[in-house]
Amino acid sequence: MRLSWGSRSLPAEAGVTLEPGERVLVHARTPDGFVVVTDRALHLPGATSLPWHRIDRAQWDQEGLSVTATDGTVRRVLVPEPGRVPEAVRERVTSSILVNRHVRLGDRGGVRMVARRVPGQDAAEWDLVFDPGLDSTDPGLRAAAEQALEDLRRTMGV
Repeated sequence: MRLSWGSRSLPAEAGVTLEPGERVLVHARTPDGFVVVTDRALHLPGATSLPWHRIDRAQWDQEGLSVTATDGTVRRVLVPEPGRVPEAVRERVTSSILVNRHVRLGDRGGVRMVARRVPGQDAAEWDLVFDPGLDSTDPGLRAAAEQALEDLRRTMGV
């Protein structure tokens, strides 16, 4: 299904540099510039570009957008008139996820394994997110998580 997001013409003052072949889906003005949604990334004011596979979650409220990257970095952008940007961001983040599975690693918790589609490529990247309280640097726990990931990759074919 092809979604139509409205105006795709990006004003020159947006200051966003697109990669060859990257398409603008929708944009909105912010107090600091523009939020631009493309088929490959979320471009935020200040020349910050987040490829869709690097976004763990995006949350909207009445004032704007909070984006949590897969490395845990949170970015907040005020967007007074977001237009269709929230729907476009939700669709892009959701469609980037190929697999999202939680696996128990004993009595104390587990790990969330997420495979995300890399925009413009025929590839996926995996993230392991350990439950709070678990030490992701513990060699035994890490080995159990890696084995569970290998089993899941084999099962899912990703």
